[in-house]
Amino acid sequence: MNLLGRKEYFASFISRQLKLERPSKLSKQVTCELDDFSRLFDSYSSFDVSRRKRVVVDCRKFISKLSIQYKDKFQISSPKLVFKSSKLSSSQDKQFLSLSSNISHIPGVGPKIIKLINRLNINCVNDALLYYPRDYIDYSNTKRLSNLISGEYTTIIATIRRCSIYKSPRNPNLVIFDLFLADITGRIKVTKFFVGKRFSNYSFIRNQTKLFLAGLKVAVSGLVKEDKFGLSFKDPIIELLDNDNSKIKSDIIGQIVPIYSLTEGLNSRKFLSIIQYIINHLKYVIDPIPESIINDNSLVSLNTAIRNIHFPKNSNSLSKAKQRLVFNEFFFLQLGLLVQRITEKQFTPPSFNNDFMESGLVGKFLELLPYELTCAQKKVLNEVSNDLKSDEPMGRLIQGDVGSGKTVVAIASLLKAVEFGWQGVLMAPTEVLAKQHYSNLCRWFPHLNVSVDLLTGSTTQRSRRVIFDNLSSGGLKIIVGTHALLEEKVIFSRLGLVVVDEQHRFGVNQRNLLLKKGLHPHLLTMTATPIPRTLALSVHGDLDVSLIDELPPGRIPVITSVLDASNRSRAYDLIRREIQKGFQAYYVLPLVDESEKLDLRSAVEVYHELTNNIFPELNIGLLHGRMAPFEKEAVIQKFAKQEISVLVSTTVIEVGIDVPTATVMVIDNSDRFGLAQLHQLRGRVGRGSASSECILINSGSHPLSSERLSILESSQDGFEISEADLRLRGPGQALGTKQSGLPDFVLANLVDDKEILIAARKSAEVLISKDPHLDNCKMLKTELSRHWNQLVSRSQLN
Repeated sequence: MNLLGRKEYFASFISRQLKLERPSKLSKQVTCELDDFSRLFDSYSSFDVSRRKRVVVDCRKFISKLSIQYKDKFQISSPKLVFKSSKLSSSQDKQFLSLSSNISHIPGVGPKIIKLINRLNINCVNDALLYYPRDYIDYSNTKRLSNLISGEYTTIIATIRRCSIYKSPRNPNLVIFDLFLADITGRIKVTKFFVGKRFSNYSFIRNQTKLFLAGLKVAVSGLVKEDKFGLSFKDPIIELLDNDNSKIKSDIIGQIVPIYSLTEGLNSRKFLSIIQYIINHLKYVIDPIPESIINDNSLVSLNTAIRNIHFPKNSNSLSKAKQRLVFNEFFFLQLGLLVQRITEKQFTPPSFNNDFMESGLVGKFLELLPYELTCAQKKVLNEVSNDLKSDEPMGRLIQGDVGSGKTVVAIASLLKAVEFGWQGVLMAPTEVLAKQHYSNLCRWFPHLNVSVDLLTGSTTQRSRRVIFDNLSSGGLKIIVGTHALLEEKVIFSRLGLVVVDEQHRFGVNQRNLLLKKGLHPHLLTMTATPIPRTLALSVHGDLDVSLIDELPPGRIPVITSVLDASNRSRAYDLIRREIQKGFQAYYVLPLVDESEKLDLRSAVEVYHELTNNIFPELNIGLLHGRMAPFEKEAVIQKFAKQEISVLVSTTVIEVGIDVPTATVMVIDNSDRFGLAQLHQLRGRVGRGSASSECILINSGSHPLSSERLSILESSQDGFEISEADLRLRGPGQALGTKQSGLPDFVLANLVDDKEILIAARKSAEVLISKDPHLDNCKMLKTELSRHWNQLVSRSQLN
């Protein structure tokens, strides 16, 4: 049929379109064929139905072929946006703000707004500038209608074909505004909803109809969505343009819009206006970082970074602003750590002036060992020995995988302190681990006539008094304990060496409290959580790092496999087989009790299930953090004596339990743990000469869960696993605890910004090498003090 449109018939319209001016790039043959099709449509009305169909089909095929053939040759550029002069231009009035100015100095910010802003911990201008956007919506991506992609934030400029505005038949207070738009590449319908009585009155509807006339240009920003009717915009922002060269007046259309985490009662428009006023009226901020460092790292100025982090002109300016501000955070951290280390090295420490391997307590201890030290242990012992002989206090971290022999190095170091007439202390984060260390020391020290004792939260008052007296008199040479060691009543006679295990679980203040109990004692820290370099620079940037990367001979790698929850019975079969051979098993879960919020199995639930249904013939034990210390100790001792066959536990067994006859580790809901933590738990088995297995039961449905757990199946390398954990879960989780010791960065991310961290460390080292006490950088020194105090107060920096 030759349908009649609003102005002309179908055939006439097609013929006219085919005769329009054509691009010069079209070949002569194509031009002739277009002319032929135009003539056919001129005669369209005289054709029968069959021939009409053939003409339409042939023409569509030809045009489709042309669109593919000339697609790259006729790319239509995206529309260009012109903006009205920015509100962030230099202020004409003379009322300027300093970084210390109170928020109340900003016009329009009254008591009510101040109260809401204070909830965000914003009290002054500097606080507001450091309250960075949590995200951005990028409307700067302009496109033609034919290039729109669902799911993208985009801005278009198009011509109004017609406008329709009407009340919803179901809701009289809902007005629906439809704009039918077109550009050179296509058409689209944009719908906006107005809710409220003020929008449903006749005058509003009439005014909108008069404003949005056919033929006028509009700019539209929003999220492109697709439904059964095609592409459209979700919650579009629309601005009517006077002409083709009109400037965009909106603060949102075509721009990158910051999104802030706000409190109830404080809307984003008001907060944006406050930030705009601050930046517009802010005095020039003097950059405390030397210009040479800024230039060497190709960084933008601090003022530019502050402006562009809140109101970026484009994605490139936002990226450069982030780079500069992230560099600042890392630089002040690294500079603070280096200054702290220099300060510590100024003091004269206890002196131990001969080698470890010479005769004496250390030599006798090494002779008592039933095995020879690995090359890695000898190398680290030599490094520690050199530190202890120097005229600067030692600050060293020993990293080593589970079972690599870090404790032997620590014991040798403590014995060296005793040999030279000093006392030593070993602090652990949990009572279980402290007791394990104490037990190890008790195996060797009686043979060497060295006194050792244990101080934890469960130590009786009577025993405490004896310990305190012996420490202060110098009769007690070595003390092992938990945070109880930090009590004021703990006074040493001559503290020469502080050993801290699982270093990342302690804060800088806790560590310093222990160090202050001696006269600049040496510090040796240990961790079995392998820490990638970027994390080590942040958590242990003030320490020298030693690595024990070799396991003792005879240690058999733990066979690891992943099971779906539906195959849990296979884990039960393995446990039964190993127990029949005379071995034992751990069964670890993430929760103590059932949770209404989390659909996870709990330790108590599984304990009853194993006891009553699965292994009624076996002695099952239960261990978790809510138990009293004496109850936990009793369970651990029973398991060590093989009076318990299967120990159901939470992660309290992660460190500090050493039972060589345990050969099976089953971790249920393993998808709820980090890889580094799973690796630590796996290290509880395989401590004897028998082959051991670790079963990871995956109850997660997400494909990423299986991908994560498969890393443990294929690798026994703690550093490789830790790197993967850092990549997949982020730095805070990679250390396996909320008490991670990580600085509380505002903008920086250790995973995404590791190259900036390394550059900041290098710059800090160069600066400190030239000016150790920052005597030539007074402003930087003042700013460093402020940054460092903030970091220490809100972090657990080590």
